[in-house]
Amino acid sequence: MEKVKLLEVKNLKVYYNSIWGDYKSVDDVSFIAYEGEVLSIAGESGCGKSTLVDGILGLIKPPGYIPSGEVIFEGKDLLKLSSEELRKIRWTKIAYVPQGAMNSLNPVIKIEEQMIDSILDHTNISREEARKLAISRLKEVGLPVEVAEMYPHELSGGMKQRVIIATAIALKPKLVIADEPTTALDVVAQKGILQLLRSLKEDYGITVIVVSHDFAVHAQIADRIAIMYAGKIVEVGPIYDVFKNPLHPYTKGLISSIPVIGKSYIKGIPGLAPSPLNWPSGCRFHPRCPFASEKCRNVEPILKEFNSERYVACHLSR
Repeated sequence: MEKVKLLEVKNLKVYYNSIWGDYKSVDDVSFIAYEGEVLSIAGESGCGKSTLVDGILGLIKPPGYIPSGEVIFEGKDLLKLSSEELRKIRWTKIAYVPQGAMNSLNPVIKIEEQMIDSILDHTNISREEARKLAISRLKEVGLPVEVAEMYPHELSGGMKQRVIIATAIALKPKLVIADEPTTALDVVAQKGILQLLRSLKEDYGITVIVVSHDFAVHAQIADRIAIMYAGKIVEVGPIYDVFKNPLHPYTKGLISSIPVIGKSYIKGIPGLAPSPLNWPSGCRFHPRCPFASEKCRNVEPILKEFNSERYVACHLSR
């Protein structure tokens, strides 16, 4: 069956003005999210993952700006829409589970009221219908009806995260973007949230984009994965293919740094991630890459197809 594009990001750049110059947090990023898949975006903290999400959703505020790029969703470039046009798309067609989502709940308002307000703000249904819809969504994410009458401080971290996801899927959007959805949760709660996100695809056909620095998260949930480094996508492919045979040295370093039972040490990536104020010349990973050549130091590699469904930006993988 031929895959159908739902979201296509083309050459997106997101910069931040400063007295020292532009911080090029997202620098010419392109990728595709297909209908009914879970696409993961992985990389170290500071590589531009969250900024990429904000750029897609039109949430960049000064001193940030988008100098160029396209974000095509259902044939429309989101970057060319007005604030009001974007507002109509958010939550109805594209929902967002922000980083630190548990802190997004108002501590002095009951869960039910917060969900109802969100639903009424994007629909024309009655308050009673919105209430029934809110309770239905809470049940769908595995929460008891009693949660509707509770305040956020009465819920555990995992329960609050489920409330946020229930709110995000209230109007059955086509795309849900979750930024670090398991951060600060214990392993049991993490497993529950990952299973819930996976079920969005399997039960409702919702496309899910999961952003995380945790490779264990991606291994459990993703269909495909995009690896991000220094503001760019350096590798894309099916999750199992990437884990089995990583093509980019950075991807290899990330996978080798995952703790393994029985090993007493963790093999990390040497050096530090570069600053978005002054990216290295050539391949941005070359100062940390054990295989870097003169070409790597001077010529920037382009993300190209390696084989079916595999893409990599590396001079060594040609």
